[in-house]
Amino acid sequence: MEKFLTAVRNMFNVPDLRRRILFTLGLLAVYRLGAHVGTPGINKVRLDEVWRDVAGTLLGVLDLFSGGNFRTISIFALGVTPYITASIILQLMTVVSPQLKKLQEEGEMGRQKINQWTRYLTVGLAGVQTWFVAHWLQVNGVGAPTWGFLFTTILTLTTGTIFVMWLGEQITERGVGNGISLLIFAGIVIGLPRGVSQVWDRVK
Repeated sequence: MEKFLTAVRNMFNVPDLRRRILFTLGLLAVYRLGAHVGTPGINKVRLDEVWRDVAGTLLGVLDLFSGGNFRTISIFALGVTPYITASIILQLMTVVSPQLKKLQEEGEMGRQKINQWTRYLTVGLAGVQTWFVAHWLQVNGVGAPTWGFLFTTILTLTTGTIFVMWLGEQITERGVGNGISLLIFAGIVIGLPRGVSQVWDRVK
């Protein structure tokens, strides 16, 4: 334990490392603050009722990875899920596409191009996924059955996803570790107590 505390003190004694750690913690705090900013037009009472029925389904797993953002339909409800999906799709495409394979082998320039395509694909996937989320909310009476609610929800959640992606990239470039992985880890750690509580309630 003493060695661990000494290592932590030494980390903060190095100016550049201290700056990177504080920068990372600051952006993680911003990510958590976003969890308390709700999407406009949400009926929270009805949302709580719906979640009592679906908490044990796949939606509950999505909520765990989003750090509870999906349960409240905050502006960061989808978290980094569209970005991860886009990354996996492009990684698989490099196996079947000679053009992507060639880009991957071009070094830093090629990786930057693939990263740019990943961002574009993330925006597209986020738009599609948020449409399904908005429609699901309307079907369950959580949101108004109007085009206005549909458009506002899609715009809000897609913008939130883009901002989360940007936070992850900033942590990777100017902070400590892989930003997307840290955001996923933070979401799991924050959502873990609720998940354990739900499992305990079902076991009793």
